Formats: sequence, structure tokens, C-alpha cells
Amino acid sequence: MRSTKPIAVIGAGSWGTALAMLLASNDQTVNLWGWDDAQLHIIHKQRCNHRYLPYIPFPDLLHIQFNAQSTLENVNDILLAVPAKGIQNTLQQIKPYVQSNTRIILASKGLDPENLRPLHEVVHAELGENVPLSVISGPTFAIEVARRLPTAVTIASNDESFAQEFSAFLQNDIFRVYTSNDVIGAEIGGTVKNVMAIAAGTADGMGFGANTRAALITRGLHEMTRLGTKLGGKPETFMGLAGLGDLILTCTDDKSRNRRVGLGLAAGKSIDQILEELGQVAEGVPTAKTVHLLAKDLNLEMPIVEQVYEVIYNNKSPAQAVEDLLRREPKSED
Repeated sequence: MRSTKPIAVIGAGSWGTALAMLLASNDQTVNLWGWDDAQLHIIHKQRCNHRYLPYIPFPDLLHIQFNAQSTLENVNDILLAVPAKGIQNTLQQIKPYVQSNTRIILASKGLDPENLRPLHEVVHAELGENVPLSVISGPTFAIEVARRLPTAVTIASNDESFAQEFSAFLQNDIFRVYTSNDVIGAEIGGTVKNVMAIAAGTADGMGFGANTRAALITRGLHEMTRLGTKLGGKPETFMGLAGLGDLILTCTDDKSRNRRVGLGLAAGKSIDQILEELGQVAEGVPTAKTVHLLAKDLNLEMPIVEQVYEVIYNNKSPAQAVEDLLRREPKSED
């Protein structure tokens, strides 16, 4: 299925570029725009995003744009793949050029740092409650999508026809899309898993074994589900691609930036040094704070999130964080 109008992708990092390449390889005309103007000119000239997805050429239908107006000209569908902290500002920048029939696809993961809101609420606050919205989530590394390795994701929307139509734009013989109507569940799964990946990376970096990693993933899933269902998500969502699938991926593979944050913490590096070496956003770092604060507001126990927050923001040693987790009062597994 092909869109009759260009699809705008905003965010020219690894994930936004990979999704733009996927759509363009599916015979969709794609306008890709990001905030780093110098980088845009480089990838426009090279027809490749060498910084994030080296040596993978752009499809012919992927067009680099240099401002919001040209990006959104004659566009109905806007896919947002910017860091969570930049969602509100991005929406404010593009709002003058958004058409009345615009639909939004969220590929960003995290919470609004100002109000601790899921990102779909930020979209509705800026563009109106009636704007159709979908969320893409699941176990994905951008480099593997760009290399056309088999991948499966979930697209969640309260508008079933929108979810079905946009899934058809994405799907091909190596990219499988499942639909859902649980927007909250898909968002929270994609948010909390980044914090758990930091915990898993820290544990592995400290030399703990597979037992520890399995326990962290299992209890991390429990914390994720507890928060998601409290906010209105469905328990079954967290057992699917947007929950358990994404959690396993980010906790176990070193392509995960958030896991690498944990490895750096275990090695005694400062968070500033780790992020400088990464050269990209690791959403788990700000998300550890926003999820911690949200859990406190909701009076929810999320002990793994709490310890990751303490290590990053209060300089607690990873060894002390592990000890505090293990010293918690014994209780039933619920």
C-alpha cells in the first residue's frame, strides 16, 4: 500500500533515519528533517547517514529537507522520532504548517520531563484532542532495520483504520507490523525498558551472571506492568513486542545505548563521560528521573527504577544499589 502524499519524518538520528529509509524503500515519498542543520547538509550530500547508519545508502524516494515548511508541504502523516525532551518544542515549531487532516505517528520513547506525561498527551495538548495518533514500539535497533534484517513491531492507536493503514506503509517482506489499541501500554513499555537496560548493563558490567540478568528482566517487567496498568494500559500489552520483546532486546544486546550506560556506570565512569562517549541520546538517563518521580506521585513501588535513579542522580555506588535491592524485605511475588 502506498501513500498518495509524502510522509514527513522529523528526527534525523538513527531511528528516524532508519524509519525514513524503510518507508522510502516501500515506495513511499519521504521528507526527512532534523534540528542539526550541518548534519542535514552532510547526509543530503552523501545520501547516507554515516554518523548513525554508516555505508547504507538512502533510497531514491527519501528527500532531505531543511525547514519545517518544506517538510510538511502537502503532507498528512507526520512521524516524530525526536528525543522525548524535544517533543513539545518540535510540535510548537511545526504547528503553523500542520494541516487540518494531519495524523501523528510517535516513534519517540519517554515521558514529558516537565509534566511527567506520556508523549501522546503532549501531542494532544499542542495539536488538539482530535488529531489521529499512533505509537510505534517494539524490539528494534535502528541499524538492523536499516540493514533490512527481519524485525517485528507494534503500532498502537485508538483509531483502528489509522493503525491498519500506516502499518501497511511500513510492512514488507522483512518488517512485520502488528496492531493494537493500547496506546498507553505501548508508550510505557517503550519508556520503562530503557531504565531496566541501564540496570542490566550495570549488573553485567559488575560481573554478575545470567541469574542476575534474568531476575532483573523479570522484575523489571513487573515494574513496567505495574506502572502501565496504573495509567490505564492493558496487562497483555506488556507481554508482547512493545513490552517484554523490547525489554529483552535492550537489556541483553550491547547495541543498546542504555545498556552501555550501565556498563559505563559499572566501570566507574561518570554519567557525563558516558554520554559524551556515546555521542547520542540515551533515553534511559532522563527517563530514570521522570519515571521515578511519576512512581512517587502514584505511590507505586518501583525498586529497580529507584536504584537506577539513585546511581545516576545521587551518586550512589552501583554496589550499594545492588545491596539495597537485595536487602529489601522478603515478600510474595505478585
